[in-house]
Amino acid sequence: MYDVNLPKALKLVLILVVIAAVPAVSSADKIVVHMDLTQTDHLKAYGLAYWCLEQGINVEWLLNYNSGSFMVDALELIARKATIMGVSFAVVSTGETAEIYRTIEEANMEVVLLEKAPAIAVYAPPGTEPWDDAVRLALAYAEVPFTLIYDEEVLAGVLDEYDWLHLHHEDFTGQYGKFYASYRNAEWYKKRVEDSEALARKLGFAKVSELKKAVVRKIKDYVARGGFLFAMCSATDSYDIALAAEGVDIVMDVYDGDPAHPNYQGELDFSKAFCFTGFRVMPNPLVYEYSDIDTTPRAAGRGRQNDYFTLFEFSAKHDPIPAMLTQDHVSVINGFMGQTTGFEKRLIKKGVTFLAETEGQDDVKYLHGSYGRGTFTFYAGHDPEDYQHMVGDPPTDLALYKNSPGYRLILNNILFPAARKKEQKT
Repeated sequence: MYDVNLPKALKLVLILVVIAAVPAVSSADKIVVHMDLTQTDHLKAYGLAYWCLEQGINVEWLLNYNSGSFMVDALELIARKATIMGVSFAVVSTGETAEIYRTIEEANMEVVLLEKAPAIAVYAPPGTEPWDDAVRLALAYAEVPFTLIYDEEVLAGVLDEYDWLHLHHEDFTGQYGKFYASYRNAEWYKKRVEDSEALARKLGFAKVSELKKAVVRKIKDYVARGGFLFAMCSATDSYDIALAAEGVDIVMDVYDGDPAHPNYQGELDFSKAFCFTGFRVMPNPLVYEYSDIDTTPRAAGRGRQNDYFTLFEFSAKHDPIPAMLTQDHVSVINGFMGQTTGFEKRLIKKGVTFLAETEGQDDVKYLHGSYGRGTFTFYAGHDPEDYQHMVGDPPTDLALYKNSPGYRLILNNILFPAARKKEQKT
């Protein structure tokens, strides 16, 4: 709200002006943070909801009501926080609140109670720049706290300390992102290889690919025990490939010094994967693909002007989980590419829920499924506001995209672990 370099006295004046602008509230009122096109900052609205949970204040998530609005008790400290964050809201009376509940009861809407601020972990290698991951950008902009962890922490068993885990666009196959053809002589690539091999040795593994297989098994166990897993870009398909390849070497000698198993394709065990089945891996180091799961070639053929995806509409009363994950103020969203841009529909296991797809194509953009007592959600693409992010591109400034519908989908996921369906009113 103000420049940190301003004199202290002027900062105080500005803060007082903000506080003076806060609408008057009473204990009988509610604050509604509308999430339709009238909202001034959709992304920080999630941060406000998370902040309320941190303060021990329950939040009602009004699924499908004004694009997934939030409602809380009308406390002055919440109104003040929202104003400082730049989040627009309305104060409604007891009668208006009752009308909101009636509207929700009679329509394809539902009230979901958020009760606890989820502990969030982001899996990313040390030294990774924050702007290289859309989720870290979203969390930082929304002012949602998180902890960075990597292989060492995962294998040490820290995952049970967290409710929600995001996978940075990692290559879990141990092929260093399949960047060999274009960047094998680049200093950053050489350093990545050196650091990865050193970490594998430190943790007792002969090869990086074997370290990654141990990591994906730990994450799989975490989900089975009730963890919430969210992944974007190459962390989606490379994760499942690593699970299916648990007992077979699919990595060529340029990566680990020995050849892939001669029957690597036939040895894959798709039953071990969360989401994908029947795919063909592509171990050729000169091919910038892990497998035929990815639909980047089709997206490239469509071109930026014709690339968009459509959210499915779910019954908030009967399917509250996918409804939560698809809350947005638009239903058609501009596409964006990544190392993994979309998922080939025919290779997705039965029972996995499609949340968004490219209409008229066999490209699934966003999906959700369960494993054991937990869930996984995969969102294809690298950065919702950077159509074709390239190595070395400048960071995305979310202050310019505070109403981004593509970034909203990320932030829906962080509140998902906090949700409990509210009991029906009598």
